[in-house]
Formats: sequence, structure tokens, C-alpha cells
Amino acid sequence: MNAIQPSRPPSQPIQKRRAVPRPKRHLRQRSYQVMALESTAKIAVNLAVTAIAASALAQLLPYHWLQQEKLREISTEVKLMEGHVNGLQAKFGRNFDPQQTKTIMQEQGYRFDPSQRRVVLMNQDRQEDEQTESSP
Repeated sequence: MNAIQPSRPPSQPIQKRRAVPRPKRHLRQRSYQVMALESTAKIAVNLAVTAIAASALAQLLPYHWLQQEKLREISTEVKLMEGHVNGLQAKFGRNFDPQQTKTIMQEQGYRFDPSQRRVVLMNQDRQEDEQTESSP
């Protein structure tokens, strides 16, 4: 493997083929036609893609607007429900507070602590009307 290998005989020089001269005008004209055809095809494809994208966008925009409107309505309802839930949570906490038991019983049962005095508010205008009607 490490032995010296015999040298190769010099290879024969590659002979260059002579190209047959072609008319240059014809090649240039043909390449311009190919480039023009390729550019026209690219433009046509781009116009078709643009038309399809515009059509899809025109169909999707109303749907997007409708979804945004629904989202706004739902957000409004969520805010209202959050307020309602917060009120119920506060009421729930108050109902189960041992210190509030007497107060809640008085509100719901119309029972009062014997040490409290009952205050009844009366409309003075109504009392005057009743007195004037009963006087004659």
C-alpha cells in the first residue's frame, strides 16, 4: 500500500471540438422570446393569485366584522355578569358571617331585638290630608 506506484504515462491532450458557428441573431431573438413568454406567464400567475386573494378577503371581511361584534357583545355580558357575581359573593359572605346573624334575621324575619325601638316614618302631608277630611 505504501509502495511506490508506477507513474502513469502522460495522457493525451484532449482535442477541442470545433463548434459549428450558429447564427447569433437567431439565438438572441429566441432567448428574448423565451424571456418574454416566461415574464408573461409570471405576470398572469401573479394576477390570478391576486384575484383569488382579493376574492377570499372580500368574503372573509364580513365574517370577521360579525365575529368582532359578537365578541363585543359577549365582553359586555361578561362585565355585567362579573358585577352580578361579585355582588352575590359579597352577599354570600355576609350571610355566613356569624357577626351578621342578628342583622340578617331582623331583615328577613321582621323580628327585632327587645332592646331596640321601632321607628315608623310617616308622611306629614298625608296626615294633614287625613285630618282635614275627618274634620268637617
